[in-house]
Amino acid sequence: MDVDPRQYDNIAISEKDVSNIVLSYLIHNCYEESAESFMAGTGAKRPTDYLDNMEKRKKIFHSVLEGNALKAIELTEQLTPEILVKNTDLLFDLLSLHFVELVRSRKCTEALDFAQTKLSPFGKDGQYTEKLQDFMALLAYKEPEDSPMFHLLSLEYRQELADSLNRTILAYFNLPNYTAMEKLIQQTTVVRQCLNEEAGKDAPQVFSLKEFLKRR
Repeated sequence: MDVDPRQYDNIAISEKDVSNIVLSYLIHNCYEESAESFMAGTGAKRPTDYLDNMEKRKKIFHSVLEGNALKAIELTEQLTPEILVKNTDLLFDLLSLHFVELVRSRKCTEALDFAQTKLSPFGKDGQYTEKLQDFMALLAYKEPEDSPMFHLLSLEYRQELADSLNRTILAYFNLPNYTAMEKLIQQTTVVRQCLNEEAGKDAPQVFSLKEFLKRR
């Protein structure tokens, strides 16, 4: 049975709990050296299963961040070919990222050839039509960074894709695909909503941990 949000103030948070939250964040995001240093300094237990593929996940993660989608696909297929076979949305996004990087490099002819051979087959499925139109529209601009689709060229876009691929790999290996910190933020948001509903609109506003950190 879930704990009543009103009783959260009575729940003690131990130092071990805090260590586990920090460690799960470091491992999830492939900060291998930081995780090793943290475990050595705090005496935290080494979660063997969680660390097994961290170096491989790190290479895949950074390949996406760097815009090297083909390398990310290659490394992912080496780690587990089933992921991209079963997750066509993710495969489409990775192939599209390669197209975007070709456009960014002003290799428009190469980008068009790649779209015709690798992306056009997805056009048979209506769910990809709008996305394909957005990607192809980048070719119409001399400076694609100034186009309405400029976000496709952003680091934030690559970060979202890297996170999505990382979560998918973790889930494939039956590992937590969300960190304890993210779950804590989600729970804090639920508590905030419950408190606001009970207190009414005129009560002092309660912020989530994520919102609080943004206001610092």
